[in-house]
Amino acid sequence: MDEAMMTEQERSMVSQDPTHSGRGRGVYYVHTLGCQMNVHDSERISGVLESQGYVPARQDQIEGQDFDLIVLNTCAVRENATDRMYGTLGSWAELKREHPQLQIAVGGCMAQKDRERIAQRAPWVDAVFGTKNIASLPHLLQESRELHGPQVEITQDLAYFPSELPAARASAVSSWVSISVGCNNTCTFCIVPAVRGKERDRRMGDVLDEIQRCVDSGAKEVTLLGQNVNSFGYSTGDRFAFSKLLRACGEIEGLERVRFTSPHPAAFTDDVIEAMALTPNIMHQLHMPLQSGSDRVLRAMRRSYRTERFLSILGKVREAMPDAQITTDIIVGFPGETDEDFEQTMNVVKQSQFTSAYIFEYSPRPGTPAATMEQVPPEIVRERFRRLNHLQESITAERMQDFVGREVEVLVTDARGRKDRDTHRVTGRERTGTLVHIGAPAGHEVASIGDIVRCTVTHAGKHFLIADPDPSVEGQVYSVR
Repeated sequence: MDEAMMTEQERSMVSQDPTHSGRGRGVYYVHTLGCQMNVHDSERISGVLESQGYVPARQDQIEGQDFDLIVLNTCAVRENATDRMYGTLGSWAELKREHPQLQIAVGGCMAQKDRERIAQRAPWVDAVFGTKNIASLPHLLQESRELHGPQVEITQDLAYFPSELPAARASAVSSWVSISVGCNNTCTFCIVPAVRGKERDRRMGDVLDEIQRCVDSGAKEVTLLGQNVNSFGYSTGDRFAFSKLLRACGEIEGLERVRFTSPHPAAFTDDVIEAMALTPNIMHQLHMPLQSGSDRVLRAMRRSYRTERFLSILGKVREAMPDAQITTDIIVGFPGETDEDFEQTMNVVKQSQFTSAYIFEYSPRPGTPAATMEQVPPEIVRERFRRLNHLQESITAERMQDFVGREVEVLVTDARGRKDRDTHRVTGRERTGTLVHIGAPAGHEVASIGDIVRCTVTHAGKHFLIADPDPSVEGQVYSVR
């Protein structure tokens, strides 16, 4: 899987509805480590639990640790995610000693990969379930209660798409929609094919039906998910299926915005660029994983493209969509990376002018070919990371500054806001994905979740923008729809 989907985001499927007072079969909390695919799976875990009578924890219950079930949805992509999993389970062991009736379940990629190790290191866990066994969780919990012992179910074969399960969406206006599961690539650093399996595409009609249901339920934005979204349809021989899907999304009334992650450079074709440029609700936002700027390292990674191909794609995207914001993933210190290899990565980053980059120090994953290769000394990896991060931060600052004075259109996703200098702010993302904090001018409507606000950017932060009332900005725009 590409590293855009490997940020250490911790998501909670939390109900903010204060009317939840009953406990049903129990109050649950889902804690998510890892990628957007894991966040999507957590929504399905929540949906399955709620269909069986479980009630999502309110924020005050989470803070007070007042729940009957905790589910940890795990990541296996990076070493720190593994460490984080065992650290979290260790803290929950004390919680279970204090509350013996509390049940703990572990799912996700680490459960799929390492169920025996989890059972040995954390014997207080009640249920371990794989990426393909989400629907079995309530049954495993019931068996654990009846048999007074941990229950494990890990299936290697995909019997159903997680998207076929009920979902408890974390956002009312933005929805994740999976178009495929698994991965057919053989990147030497990646464990995902071992835990997610070979790529399986959903039927396009099923994907569009789910998107329509999301829109009917109030969503204005969807993000299409896949380990390699642009290879969608290859299993059926239709190499243009992904661009057809993007164009079909443009026909869905009420769907304001469509994003996708993550494409693979080797399969990124001109018809996708054309679909992005010509379909009004496809956002001009692209996450294109580079991983390394050295062709020699790309070969060792078994990445089936080279830097010339990568830079060519970026050039075509910017020619078709001059406003496009492009982000990336880069691994620093891959086994065998030399000073020359690293300098080539620095040069490609300078040429690419990414809006931002997820930069990772290489960490070996047991079971991958790269783990057996000669490793770069940690102190060299850390120094390269520091240098590359400094370069990218300077580029990001320039890209963010470009927004100042520009009119942007923001979909509000958080209206809790805060008051700074008598300005009430709400938060959302502009069309190309950049986070914006918006202040309502005095006497004007304060936007709500799901509103689209046209506003003028007044300040640029390191990784966000501010659009506050500012009399010194001539022609400043603010409107809500």
